[in-house]
Amino acid sequence: MTIKQNALESQLEYQKRLNSITNSIHSARDTNAILLELHNDLLSFFDVERLTIYLVDSAKREIYSKMMTGNEVSEIRVPINHSSLAGYCAATGKLLNIEDVYSNDELKGIDSRLSFDKSWDQKTRYRTRQALVVPITYNRYLLGIVQLINKNKGNPFSESDQSSVQDIAKVLGIAFYKNQKAVQKPKPTKFDFLITNNIIAEKDLIEAMSLSRKTRKSVESVLMSDFNVTKDDIGKSLANHFKTRFICYDDKIPIPGELLKNLKVRFLRNNVFVPISESNGKVTVAMENPGNLPGRDTIRRTIQAKDIEYCVAVREDIFQMIAMFYDIDRTKMLTGSGSIEDILGQLESAEEEDEEANGMAEDDSAIVQLVNKAIVDAYTRKASDIHIEPGQGKNNAVIRFRIDGACQVYQTIPHTYKRALVSRLKIMSDLDISERRKPQDGKINFRKYAPLDLELRVATIPTAGQNEDVVMRLLAAGEPIPLEKMGMSKKAYDTLIDLITKPYGIVLVVGPTGSGKTTTLHAALGYINKPETKIWTAEDPVEITQEGLRQVQVIPKIGFDFATAMRAFLRADPDVIMVGEMRDHETVSTGIEASLTGHLVFSTLHTNSAPETITRLLDMGMDPFNFADALLGVLAQRLVRTLCKECKEQYHPAKEEYDNLVRAYAGDFDSLGFEYNDNFTLYRPKGCSKCGNTGYRGRTGIHELLEGTDKMKSLVQGSAKMEELRAQAIKDGMTTLMQDGIRKTCLGMTDFMQVRKVCIK
Repeated sequence: MTIKQNALESQLEYQKRLNSITNSIHSARDTNAILLELHNDLLSFFDVERLTIYLVDSAKREIYSKMMTGNEVSEIRVPINHSSLAGYCAATGKLLNIEDVYSNDELKGIDSRLSFDKSWDQKTRYRTRQALVVPITYNRYLLGIVQLINKNKGNPFSESDQSSVQDIAKVLGIAFYKNQKAVQKPKPTKFDFLITNNIIAEKDLIEAMSLSRKTRKSVESVLMSDFNVTKDDIGKSLANHFKTRFICYDDKIPIPGELLKNLKVRFLRNNVFVPISESNGKVTVAMENPGNLPGRDTIRRTIQAKDIEYCVAVREDIFQMIAMFYDIDRTKMLTGSGSIEDILGQLESAEEEDEEANGMAEDDSAIVQLVNKAIVDAYTRKASDIHIEPGQGKNNAVIRFRIDGACQVYQTIPHTYKRALVSRLKIMSDLDISERRKPQDGKINFRKYAPLDLELRVATIPTAGQNEDVVMRLLAAGEPIPLEKMGMSKKAYDTLIDLITKPYGIVLVVGPTGSGKTTTLHAALGYINKPETKIWTAEDPVEITQEGLRQVQVIPKIGFDFATAMRAFLRADPDVIMVGEMRDHETVSTGIEASLTGHLVFSTLHTNSAPETITRLLDMGMDPFNFADALLGVLAQRLVRTLCKECKEQYHPAKEEYDNLVRAYAGDFDSLGFEYNDNFTLYRPKGCSKCGNTGYRGRTGIHELLEGTDKMKSLVQGSAKMEELRAQAIKDGMTTLMQDGIRKTCLGMTDFMQVRKVCIK
C-alpha cells in the first residue's frame, strides 16, 4: 500500500469519526447530554489522558468545568484572566498549544502575563505536561473552553490535533448556542418517566450523570447500582421515551446464528447494537439509542433486511448479549468448539451448494462442534429435552430446548447442514445412519465426547419431505432431592411416609413422561435408606445415584430387562426393590409376587391418574386378589410451572374467577380456608430479567395419593370401575391433582392456567 493510499485512508477514518461525533452532538437533547454521551468518544478521538470542557458563567466572569476526567475534584472554577491557561484562552480568544506547562520561558514567550496554576496538580497529585486549549465560540460569542491534557504517548500536540479540536469546538459552539436558546422549553429526556413518577429526583439524575462520567458506565447502570432503580423501571422509561420495546439481557435468549455470521464483535461493540431475532422476515435489533438516525442507517446497511424493529437496551446489556452470542470460553474446554458464528462460518461456503451433490459430512469438524455445543448449552440451561426439527426443502432446521416444561427456540441451522446433523447424532447413538424410513431409538454417552457426566436418550422419527426429526432426553447424573422438598401437602406427605415405611407391599408412582416420577421414587428411597436396609434398584438409565443403594443398569438388547433384574434381586437378599418402570405383564406380576413374599417394591407406570392405574393393571391381566393384597398406594403427579418469585404480580380476582376455582375444585373448597373477600388475592405472571420475561421460573409438583385402604382393596378384588375407585379414594381422603393444583394456585405458587395445562380433574 502506497504512502498516498495510507494518508487517504487515515483522512477517511478521521472524517468518519468526526462525522459520528458531530451527528451525536447535533442529536443530543441539551448541554448535559452532549457532554455526558461524548466524554469517552472525545478522549479516544483526541488520544489524550484528560479532557476538560468549561462553560461560561457571565455573572461571575468565570468559567467552570462542566465535564472533566478524574474524580479528585468535583468542579473547577477559574476567573477569565491571565492567571490560568483556560482563563487566558477565554480572555483572549486565542488557541494555546503548550509543550511543557511548567516551562516559564515557553509561557512568557506566548504572553508575559500568562501563568500555569500548579495548585490543581498539587491537589490531585497529577502531573500536567502538554496542554492544548481552544475557545468554544459562536458568532464571536464565547460559550466555553476545550482543554486537552497530555497526549497518551507523551508527544506534543501537532497541527493536526489543533485542527481537530477546532473542528469539534466549532460544532460544540453551534450546539451550545442552540441549547441556550431552547432552555425555556426543555426537550424530553429518556429519564423523564423516572422523575415524573418520583422514582428519582432531578438532583439524583445529575449526580448519576456525574458518576457515569467518572466511572465510564452508562447512566442507566449507575441508576440501578447506586440509586436502587430497578431494571423494569429503567426499561419503562427508555421504552416510553423512544416509543419502542425495551429488551434486557437474558441468558435464555436464542442465539441468532444466521444474523451473526457476517458481523464482528468489535463492530457491534463500537456501534452499540446487536441483532436479537428474525421472524417472518422482520429482524429485531437492540441498540442503545434508537433515535440515532446515523446508527440506524449503519444497521440497515449491515443487516440488509426489509423490515427492522429498532428496540432499546442498556449499553451493558447489549455488551452482555454480544459476549453470550459470541461466547468461546464457556464451551471451549468441554467441546473444543468456538462460538456459533465461528462454527457456522466454517460451513458458510456450503450453503449455496446443492445438498445432495455437496452435502456436509457427518464427521466434518464444524458439524461435530455444532452438536457438542448444542448439547452443552442445553445442559447449562437446564433443559430436559433437545428437539432437532429439519424444515422441508430449503427451509432451515430448528433446534429447540424444553426448559421448565416449555419449548424455546435455541438456534436455526441452514438447510444444507440438516442431514449431516442427524447423521452425526445417529453415529453418536450407535444407530443405522442408512435407515431413514423407520423410527430408531438409542443412547449417547456424552462422556465419550466431552468431560461432562451426561447421558442422552435419543429417538429418531421420519417426517415429511424425506426428513428425520431427532428428540433427545437429557439424563444428567445427580443427587436425590429430600422427600420433604417435593412440594407435597402435609396430609399427602404424612400418608406417603406411612406407606413407604411398611415392611412389604407395592407403591407405584404414576404420570406421563417427564413428570418427575424417578425423582420422587429416589426421594422416597432416600428417606428409608438406612445401613440396616438392603435396597436394590433396576433403572434405565441410572440418573440419580445414592450411597447405600445397589443400582443396576438394565440392558434390554442382551435380554437383561426389568423382569430379569427383579428375579435376580429376589435371590440377592433384598429388603426393598425399586424397578424403573413396569412396562409389561411379566414385570408387573413379578413385582406383585415380590411384594407378597415380604419385600417392599417401588415402581413407576405411565398412567394419567391414581385410580386409572388400578384399572390399567387389572386390564393387563393381574390377579385382582393378589394385587389387592399387595397394594399399599398409588401416587400420581404432574409438574407445573411456578410463578417467578421476583416479579409475580398480586391482584384481587373478580368473583367469577373465584367461583371458577370453586367449581373446578369439585370438593370441599371451604376446607382450604380461602374465603372470597377484599383480602383474597391471587398472583399472575409479569416477566422480568430473572425469568426471561416469561413470568415463570422453575416447576413444582402437584400430587394425588390413593391409599390402599380395606374398602379400596375390596373394590379392587371386585374389579370395580375407575369411577367407583375414584369415589372411594376421595372418601378415604385423596386430594386430586386438580385440587392440589388449585391449592397451590391460592397459595401464590402458580396460576390456574398452568394447572389446567397438566391435568383435567
